[in-house]
Amino acid sequence: MLAFFSLLGAGCQTIDTYFPTLRTYGVYMLDINQGNYLSQDMVDKLKVGQTKAQVRQQLGTPLVVSLFRDNRWDYIYEFTRQGVVREHRTFTVYFVDDKLARWEGDEMPKSVADLNKAAAERTLAKMPQADDPGILGRIVDWFKNL
Repeated sequence: MLAFFSLLGAGCQTIDTYFPTLRTYGVYMLDINQGNYLSQDMVDKLKVGQTKAQVRQQLGTPLVVSLFRDNRWDYIYEFTRQGVVREHRTFTVYFVDDKLARWEGDEMPKSVADLNKAAAERTLAKMPQADDPGILGRIVDWFKNL
């Protein structure tokens, strides 16, 4: 009996995965950027021996600072579109005696300009009617050419 209900529950998950349900229609979900935007040029400015204030100036305020491990700062970034996580990056810096000792993390975008360009490509689609001047624009152009 338990095996039957387990199989039935697994089937429901499969149906939700492969077939649209009523939950997917009519609900607009915002694109959500959470956490710290870090780029490779920001990481490249880090140097061993920098103070916490200097690191905070370079990278910004960390998302996670543990009270029990104040020698570690975690910078986390996550981009969610339509309720699905599209991008997740983590970056961690470690301090010894309040001086930067080392850092590690995921690969970062090359620069802030690249990050802005990628974000614009994800969120701003080219509108096909943007090049069309419309009827009023055509009339104005016709009078300009007279």
